[in-house]
Amino acid sequence: MKLMGAIHVGAGLCTATKALTSLCVRFPNLQKVEIDYSGFIPGHGKQLDNKGLFVFSSHCSSLTDLTLSFCSCIDDSGLRCLAYCKTLVSLRLNSAPKITSIGLFSVAVGCTSLSALHLIDCEKIDSVEWLEYLGRDGSLKELVVKNCKGINHRDFLKFGSGWMKLQKFEFERKRGIDDRLLGDMVYDSSYNAHNTDIYDFCCESLKDLRFAHIKTWPEVGLRVVLGKCKALEKLCLDLYAIALNCPMLQIIDLRFTRCSHDWPLEIGFTQKGFLTLIQSRAIRVLVLNNANFFDEGMKAVSSSPHLETLELILCHAVTYVGMRFIAHTPCLSNLILRACHNITDVGMAELGRAHKLESLVIEYCGEISLQAAQGVIKSVHYSSKFSDALKKKLGFLGKC
Repeated sequence: MKLMGAIHVGAGLCTATKALTSLCVRFPNLQKVEIDYSGFIPGHGKQLDNKGLFVFSSHCSSLTDLTLSFCSCIDDSGLRCLAYCKTLVSLRLNSAPKITSIGLFSVAVGCTSLSALHLIDCEKIDSVEWLEYLGRDGSLKELVVKNCKGINHRDFLKFGSGWMKLQKFEFERKRGIDDRLLGDMVYDSSYNAHNTDIYDFCCESLKDLRFAHIKTWPEVGLRVVLGKCKALEKLCLDLYAIALNCPMLQIIDLRFTRCSHDWPLEIGFTQKGFLTLIQSRAIRVLVLNNANFFDEGMKAVSSSPHLETLELILCHAVTYVGMRFIAHTPCLSNLILRACHNITDVGMAELGRAHKLESLVIEYCGEISLQAAQGVIKSVHYSSKFSDALKKKLGFLGKC
């Protein structure tokens, strides 16, 4: 048992400091510790306090990963104790109401091995000296900030050279009453049209990116990161929030060009988010470019009540079954298929039975014949060639 490397402690940890000291003495090789007081009530005893964090620096010389959740008795003094944990690599603070930027700065300076930092619902963290320091002298590879009222999107633009090392970044801004008044367009009152130097940074190591509720007007803000991520492998955008907050959205264009053929099935948003978005009453046009959608995805698309135009580009996983679903889309009148090589004449027959389409474009779909396409609609635009225009859409000839 003395070799145990990880432990999870819940709300039942009574006389917390004494109990934690006993645990650390018994298991001197502890590397990962998670303390979670969610659901805590006074009858459970005393919570871990600042003295308890001193135990880690004095008894856990191997500690690399620490998570503190709903620890309401810990403040900046406790974090200053953590600064002596020189082996600490990962720190997660979840709902830490007393911790401020001062304590976080102590960790940034003292924990020189820190490479992962998560801050969730930390209301009192505001000024960003800690972030500037980590960007300049730190080695962060993973930074997650969610629902921290005092941290806005412009603060991360001060991260400077730290962006070069970062591999994972998540930011979810805490929403306020003003957001509901402004709808989906979130105004940034700190915008300075003449200060463009803040965008002069590189993030070529970034592989995992998630944004939610970021400010979008009048400047580019954190959206600038999207154009700098050459190594990006995973992108998560909140389509559910878009669906709820953008009632006038009519055109959706989802492009996944230049992705390798073995890229993951997870495309950065959930089925619930996509369904909510596509079933929005305003959606009229949907473009899926190199999207990893299967026939079941076409079933979801067919549930869009007012979709009029659907364009599929290089959607290899869609077959005649998907066309059967698409044929039942209530208002669909225009269908465009480009480089969809698994859709066959059988798929055209499925479309033809519905007698709905007014316009059909078939381009470079090797398994669809002109005769089958004309069986759907007489006036069809058909080409078997791999045109330069299509190459541009697929990203082979630069930007369109």
